[in-house]
Amino acid sequence: MSMLIFAFLLPYLTWTQAVGCALLALLFNLVVLPQLEADLRKSPASPPDTGIWTGIVIYPLSVLGLVLLYRHDMQVVGATWAIMALGDGMANVVGSALRGPALPWNREKTWSGFVGFLLAGTAGAYVLTRWVAPAVAPDFALAVCAAAALVGALAESAPIRLDDNASVPLVAGAFLFCVHFVERSALDSNLPYLGRRIVLAVAINLALAVLAFGLKMVTPSGAISGFLLGVAVYLGYGYKSFLLMFIFVLMGFTATRLGYARKAARGVAEKRGGARSWREALANSLAGAFFSILVITTHHESAFLMALIAAFAEAAGDTVSSEIGQWISSRAYLISTFRPVPAGENGGVSVGGSIAGLLASALVVALGYGLGLCGKGGAAIALTGAVAGNLLDSLLGATLERRGLVTNGIVNFASTSFAGALALGIALQIGF
Repeated sequence: MSMLIFAFLLPYLTWTQAVGCALLALLFNLVVLPQLEADLRKSPASPPDTGIWTGIVIYPLSVLGLVLLYRHDMQVVGATWAIMALGDGMANVVGSALRGPALPWNREKTWSGFVGFLLAGTAGAYVLTRWVAPAVAPDFALAVCAAAALVGALAESAPIRLDDNASVPLVAGAFLFCVHFVERSALDSNLPYLGRRIVLAVAINLALAVLAFGLKMVTPSGAISGFLLGVAVYLGYGYKSFLLMFIFVLMGFTATRLGYARKAARGVAEKRGGARSWREALANSLAGAFFSILVITTHHESAFLMALIAAFAEAAGDTVSSEIGQWISSRAYLISTFRPVPAGENGGVSVGGSIAGLLASALVVALGYGLGLCGKGGAAIALTGAVAGNLLDSLLGATLERRGLVTNGIVNFASTSFAGALALGIALQIGF
């Protein structure tokens, strides 16, 4: 947490100088701290042999990554840094001291730690945002910092075994970067369309949620989550943006049902007959819903539409490639080593499945292009993001998921988010 002092130097440093400071901090942690023989465990209860040096190496690496990624938006660097340092630190202190009721999604974390993270992260992010970028309106800064701290708290409390010095800044930083594009004038310009659109969004998604539940395509939690996500996606660009999500869901369910008996006999079929719960809904559609809301709240509509298309194209490609690959072949190849593995193994890919996944991604992108959501250049960018996201999905499955560090849902969320983020970054870089 003491490193956070250097964040107050951000207004006086160029981004290259800030990179130098992060590298010096990394060198200090690697060379000097081991000589001090200090106990750097996050809590006294932590066993001494649980990789306590991992955090103090990942911490400066995360700062370095933040500076490189957001070198033109130092307020994002400062605010995310504060959320990582103060929020995470306070969660450990308060959670250990007060304990109390456990979180429903992670019994190893407590509500007291979650609230401590949220309050400390919000305060620290707000102070550094106002310090680094005093031109940002105070009320907007407070709202954005509170939202980012909430996102960071959710990332910190997620039931994964990754070091939160990596997961928290990655998620909170990306959220902050996107939300800083939000402008009231953009929302005001879309208000004339939103009145009718929200009525249609609720009616259509309610009907589809009931239908999907009746057909046993979703569980009750999946129906509720799908309804809320569908409304958010519909608000972005009406029926055109919603069709992207709809075609992904339709292709995913169809691919799941194809050869279901054969996949069940091999032990690789989806549980509950393929019915999706809230976990699958959020993992595959939350990124797309987020980008959809930003379509109507920023003046970078074209760029966020490309991100929206890329996110759903990646989700379609991943689901279809997995289901078709497991249906037509009993063998796959681990993407990290190309070693043969049984179909359905995390990180396993097959030729047939990969081709099917690419075609599914291309179909979603082609739909976006046909609906006028993007031009030829935008379609190429979205497809690039989708393919890269599918590759990342396989790599994470072959590495982190196989080691039990993350769940399949986290991998899917990371991959759809990466696909959209890559498309967004390319679009912004070339001026969309």
